[in-house]
Amino acid sequence: MYKASPNRRAILEKSKSVREKETKQTSNFFAKHLKRIYPITLQRSTSSSFSLSSISLSLSQNSTDSSATDSTSTLEQRISLALGLISSPRRRETFVPKTIPQQQDRRLYEDFKSDEPKRCNWITKKSDEVYVTFHDQQWGVPVYDDNLLFEFLAMSGMLMDYNWTEILKRKELFREAFCEFDPNLVANMGEKEITEIASNKAIMLQESRVRCIVDNARCITKVVKEFGSFSSYMWGFMDYKPIINKFKYSRNVPLRSPKAEIISKDMIKRGFRFVGPVIVHSFMQAAGLTIDHLVDCFRHGDCVSLAERPWRHI
Repeated sequence: MYKASPNRRAILEKSKSVREKETKQTSNFFAKHLKRIYPITLQRSTSSSFSLSSISLSLSQNSTDSSATDSTSTLEQRISLALGLISSPRRRETFVPKTIPQQQDRRLYEDFKSDEPKRCNWITKKSDEVYVTFHDQQWGVPVYDDNLLFEFLAMSGMLMDYNWTEILKRKELFREAFCEFDPNLVANMGEKEITEIASNKAIMLQESRVRCIVDNARCITKVVKEFGSFSSYMWGFMDYKPIINKFKYSRNVPLRSPKAEIISKDMIKRGFRFVGPVIVHSFMQAAGLTIDHLVDCFRHGDCVSLAERPWRHI
C-alpha cells in the first residue's frame, strides 16, 4: 500500500484543519442570521454538521433524490430548503382562505353593479327607498300640472328645515292636510285650518311654514288670473323648454342659477314667500324646469327625451 511522505501528510492535515475551521465559521454565520428570521434552534448532531430541530421530517424524505441531495448539497442549500419547508405550508394556509372570500365578494359586487342602474352619485346604497324612488320616477321630469307644481314649490320650501327623505316620507300627510295642493282650496284656508295643521305632530310643520304655504296658494290664484295657469307662468321663464345640463360630477351641480335668481325676484315681487334663489332652483330641479341629473345617470336620457316634447299645460 502506498504511504504518504511525512511532508505530504502534514500538508493534508493542515488543509483538513483549515476546511473544518471555514465550515464552522460558515455554520455560525447562518445560525446567527437564521435566528433573526425564524425562531428555530440549530443543534449539532453526530450525523451532520447541523440539524433543524423544528423539522420532523429529514430533508432527504422531502427530496426527489435523497442520495444526491445528501451527498452534494452544501450547508447553504440545506438551510434554504429547510426554510422553504417551514414557510411554504404556512403561506398556503394563510393565503388561500383569505383570497377565496375576497374573490367571491368581488364577484357578488360585480353582479350587484351589473344589476343596478347607474344613478347620480348622491344616491348611495344607504339612501332611503323613498328617496331613490323619487330620484328614479319624479325628480327632473317636466311637470305641467298646477297642483303638482304647487306641491313641489311647497316641499322645496321645507328644505330649509328638512331633507328630501324626511319630506318625502310625510308627503301623503302633506297632501291630506293641504287638500292635494289645490291652490284654490288652500287659498281659502282660515285660522282654524292653519292651527290644526301646525299642531299636528305627525306633519311637523311650524305655523310660519303653514302660513307661508297658504299665502303662496293665494299668490298662485292671482297668477292664474293673469297667465291662465301657474304652469304657463313658470314655464314662460324657460321659453317653454327645460334647461338641459350635462354635468359629469356632483360638485358641478349648482345650488342656484341665474334663471333661478330671475324667477325668485319676480315671485317675491308678486308676494310669494320663502322663494329665494336656492329654493327656487331646488324647485326647478324637482319639477323638471332644469335637468340636473348627471350625464352618466340612467335618468338623464329619459328626462331629456321628455323635455324634448312640446310644452303642454294639463
